[in-house]
Amino acid sequence: MTYRQAYQQWLESPALSAAEREELRSIAGDEKEIEGRFFGPLEFGTAGLRGTMCTGLHNMNVHVIRHATQAFAQVILEEGAASAARGVCICYDCRNHSQEFAREAASVMAGNGIPVRIFASLRPTPELSFAVREYHAIAGINVTASHNPKEYNGYKVYWEDGAQLPPRHADAVAQKMSELDLFSSIRRMDYDQAVSQSLVQIMGAETDEAFLAHVMAQATAPEAVARVADEFKMVYTPFHGTGYQLIPEALRRLGMKHVLCVPEQMVIDGSFPTVASPNPENPEGFALAVELAKREGADFILGSDPDADRVGIMVRTSDGSFKVISGNQTGVLLLDYLIGAMKRAGRLPAQPVALKTIVTTEMARKVAQVNGLACYDTFTGFKFLAEKKDQLEGSGAGNVIFSYEESYGYMLGDYVRDKDAVTASLLLTEMAAWYHGQGMTLYDALQALFAKYGWYAERTLNLVMPGLDGLKQMAALMSGLRQYPPDAIAGVRVTQQKDYLDGTVVDTATGAAGKMELSGSNVLRYELCDGTSLIVRPSGTEPKVKVYILAQGTDRADCAAKVAQYAAWAESLKR
Repeated sequence: MTYRQAYQQWLESPALSAAEREELRSIAGDEKEIEGRFFGPLEFGTAGLRGTMCTGLHNMNVHVIRHATQAFAQVILEEGAASAARGVCICYDCRNHSQEFAREAASVMAGNGIPVRIFASLRPTPELSFAVREYHAIAGINVTASHNPKEYNGYKVYWEDGAQLPPRHADAVAQKMSELDLFSSIRRMDYDQAVSQSLVQIMGAETDEAFLAHVMAQATAPEAVARVADEFKMVYTPFHGTGYQLIPEALRRLGMKHVLCVPEQMVIDGSFPTVASPNPENPEGFALAVELAKREGADFILGSDPDADRVGIMVRTSDGSFKVISGNQTGVLLLDYLIGAMKRAGRLPAQPVALKTIVTTEMARKVAQVNGLACYDTFTGFKFLAEKKDQLEGSGAGNVIFSYEESYGYMLGDYVRDKDAVTASLLLTEMAAWYHGQGMTLYDALQALFAKYGWYAERTLNLVMPGLDGLKQMAALMSGLRQYPPDAIAGVRVTQQKDYLDGTVVDTATGAAGKMELSGSNVLRYELCDGTSLIVRPSGTEPKVKVYILAQGTDRADCAAKVAQYAAWAESLKR
């Protein structure tokens, strides 16, 4: 079917409302817009779906939500009646249409005879992972686009372990979607009717309390907070999102007396009116928090993204300014602190393990190894970190104390299998308070870690390639690098070329090829003779190719020079 035929099919479908039909008529003369909306469906991957919200085949709307849920329901039903009877947990964030989409998903599950537990209102993503495990559900659905711009929404799916859908089940859902008619295949029940028949049950404060009980159990040194609670001040912002209740409450229970919340950003609003982007990776989003911190004399700022699975921090430096601590650096700080705190409390398990992704700083490996921990890499995505954790612990090969990736995601404890800004916020605050008691900010602590473990620096470049042309450009870039692998980058010799698609590693000096443990992901990695690693990876959820620079050096200046040198090469890839 051509994009024009798909457009006409939607226009003529009785499933569309009058408003949706009028929206499509309004673009009748815009061929590029029609092609962009109807050239093909959103691709269902292991992260589910994500796209801009409007009427169209390649967008997020109730019809695409229903179609994906019908396919997911059929995959669940094929697991057998007993599995389907365990039901599905559903969660949603603060974005425009999130509640509507979540209720549509519940209506389709109910229409297929699959019971649903849905949160009464928006909740953090990690609580969805927790609920799937807590209620022994067969699966979970989370309506969220995480930190994406306001125009986006998404549909993330989870399996019975509380982690995002494993590849074989994601492939099965994608296959069902390709087989099912987008409109006529849908089986759904009116939402209110499903509630009245108890096919849809509402989760509320009881689930919050069960989740918070596990979160609070992760505290390793509440006495360190108590010692400084009268004087230690911090600022928190949820960026208009789902962390606005549970994170301040967890910090209060930890013993914090001065948690100053940014009032403008405590307002739930899917349009994110106070920030250009609700992403804790972007320092400009913290402007209001910095103002409040300076006015109130706080040293520590913490911000969670709209679905509260990721968290970023800023800290006061000696000159009174506030500095961003990157996700790579935050993870290193937290790993080093957890090891020390667990040892002091007698809680470090036997065979302790740290997990990170292939694009996360090698400094984490150094911290782990110096302190006697094993450190393993996984592909990007917490489903892979969760899978590795379960594999190691299930086989008795290790006990994971911390898992993280560079993009501000951290997983702790055994009750979630996804990024968790609620628990991470608790332990980051405990860590900041503990260092405050030592007369240090987290910036001071980071400098001490560089002195102890060596100098590292990282940078991620996003080569944005929007639209249909962008998808072709992304594919051509990866194909070109595979066809003509570089022997040198920015004048520096490449010692190894690694292709995670087929798991091959090639020694450029000898041409000898070997195999890596990891394979099956569209990622290229280059090891350079100066100790730098460069990774090139198309995003699975956004129209961009990411280039990761992981540098090591003799000091800060040496690291910065290497990052700048390779950033110029990365930028050249887009041309």
